[in-house]
Amino acid sequence: MDRQPVHIFPAPTNGPAAKILVSGCLNGPPIRYNQTNVAVESPVWDRWAAEGRLVPFCAELAAGMLIPRRPAEILGGDGTNVRSGTGTVVEDTGADITDQFVEGAQLAVAEAVRRGCVAAVLTDGSPSCGSTYIYDGSFSCATKAGTGVVAQMLIDNGIRVFSETELDVADEFIQHLES
Repeated sequence: MDRQPVHIFPAPTNGPAAKILVSGCLNGPPIRYNQTNVAVESPVWDRWAAEGRLVPFCAELAAGMLIPRRPAEILGGDGTNVRSGTGTVVEDTGADITDQFVEGAQLAVAEAVRRGCVAAVLTDGSPSCGSTYIYDGSFSCATKAGTGVVAQMLIDNGIRVFSETELDVADEFIQHLES
């Protein structure tokens, strides 16, 4: 499977509200690996939703993974290493599911480009969506700084990524693009 960046850079919008790709589990249905979602309580989020900016997308479901599914973590680094072929995504059983994560990330980038997304807000900690931290690969709840596969592929393709705890910063970024 091709793991090289495509380098597609979305142009800022000057017309309708800029679109933001968001993890499907953020204020969405219970589609995380353990059949939960992640609640987001923020006036920024509520305003974005009212303005029609949010583009929910779950890369893991898009790649054909099921609900529920086994916990997964990245071994050998983070999303950068998975992209370069030196890291892998494994289930807690040891099964290598790197190809599904890469496919889901490619689909996420394609959706972001198709919908004109200029930014993404993703669920931190996830081996797909983590933007500031991920779990360390030991399945012991320990974390480390790093990116998930989707977050890294979006970054590699020029789409600015924020965690769900950085909504104010993301909003400033969007407002700057639209000014």
